[in-house]
Amino acid sequence: MGECLVVIGGVAAGMSAAAKARRVDPDLEILVYEKGPYISYAACGTPYLLAGDIADYRSLIVRTPEQMGQDGVTVHTRHEVTAIDPRGGTVSVRDLESGREFAQRYDRLVIATGARPAPFSVTGSELPGVFGLRSLVDAQAIQGFLKEVAPQRAVVLGGGYIAVEMAETFRRLGLDVTVLVRSGKLLRTTLDDDVRALLEDEFARQGVELARATPVALEGGRRVEAVLTEDGRFPCDVVLLGLGVRPEVELAAAAGVALGPTGAIATDAGMRTNLPEVYAAGDCAEALQLVTGEPTYLPLGSTANKQGRVAGTNAAGGEATFGGVVGTMVVRAFDLAVARTGLTATEAQALGYQVRSTMIRAKDASHYFPGAADIHVKLVVEAGTDRLLGGQIVGRRGVAKRIDVLATALHHRLGISDLQRLDLSYAPPFAPVWDPILVAANVAAR
Repeated sequence: MGECLVVIGGVAAGMSAAAKARRVDPDLEILVYEKGPYISYAACGTPYLLAGDIADYRSLIVRTPEQMGQDGVTVHTRHEVTAIDPRGGTVSVRDLESGREFAQRYDRLVIATGARPAPFSVTGSELPGVFGLRSLVDAQAIQGFLKEVAPQRAVVLGGGYIAVEMAETFRRLGLDVTVLVRSGKLLRTTLDDDVRALLEDEFARQGVELARATPVALEGGRRVEAVLTEDGRFPCDVVLLGLGVRPEVELAAAAGVALGPTGAIATDAGMRTNLPEVYAAGDCAEALQLVTGEPTYLPLGSTANKQGRVAGTNAAGGEATFGGVVGTMVVRAFDLAVARTGLTATEAQALGYQVRSTMIRAKDASHYFPGAADIHVKLVVEAGTDRLLGGQIVGRRGVAKRIDVLATALHHRLGISDLQRLDLSYAPPFAPVWDPILVAANVAAR
């Protein structure tokens, strides 16, 4: 009997692990158990599917069980792993369609159980018309509701990435949109207040109402009709829960897998857990924050794919390490792109850094070129050492390119003087002779 790798969970981390393990060891038996109907799809594309940017949900599907089978990976959808026995080297599996339960042995195990929505259990939260958006199945349910009911008013609860993307989606579909956030702030833990103001101004310009409110109940009959808060009633036909996620770690913790300070699974650089031959990757696992040198929880698809590849390599007998993250993200908000990397000034100060920060406004192309628009760049610097700690950028064009420059600088622990010397691209349609990154670095150096 050959050695067997079991992967718990598909999508980004799980399927990356399985596919990489197959390439490392062509003879290894690889079994994947996924409790949903899809194993590999672009979850981050679902808001744009709903908005109509993507015409067919099948465009988001990356790999099918049949395709993985042709590569020698056996995938079981609608199968849930209910327990892990690390001493016996088995997992307990339930077939969700037939109800059959069985034990499957393993020699090596990759846990890629992902994340679940933050709890929301007020009265009425189970009413039809109340949706989360964590999967392609969720997106299909929302799509069907929009087509059947044709809602006119949407309430989005929360102020994170999904909340921002879905507020835009609903508005583009012609709905009246209200975003209710307990703090009253969009991307509260992602942006500093001066950068956030640019995002919130864009929301106001696009007709999205932002309110500081805490839901206490949802009201409705056949479906949701209003969100009740401590301060008032917000009528609606559809509610989107964008309250964030929590790592899905109960299965791992029950088996003795150690959790880290973030509440996600702790691993080393090889994605190994504290249990022999047990690995973890994706939204259930921590990552090393390279700026602080401490664990962080960053449930993003890019991180999950990279961690999955490392876990799969090592589980198949290879050798790989995950280098860590600096917390880079970008999100579309109507006509703006909003991005950050590293630490915000608020985060850095809370961690005890002595901080100085600067924000500049420049043009994203040569000022005389048609269409040149404002772009804002904020740099967060450690006072005394000149080390770059983070950056935030808001603009219409070229934002993703420029945040990646700052992310690269953070990976290599560059200082402001290093940024000033960068040889960045210049051509009038794409950037001025003094790129906004260089302008910001020059101002920060004064």
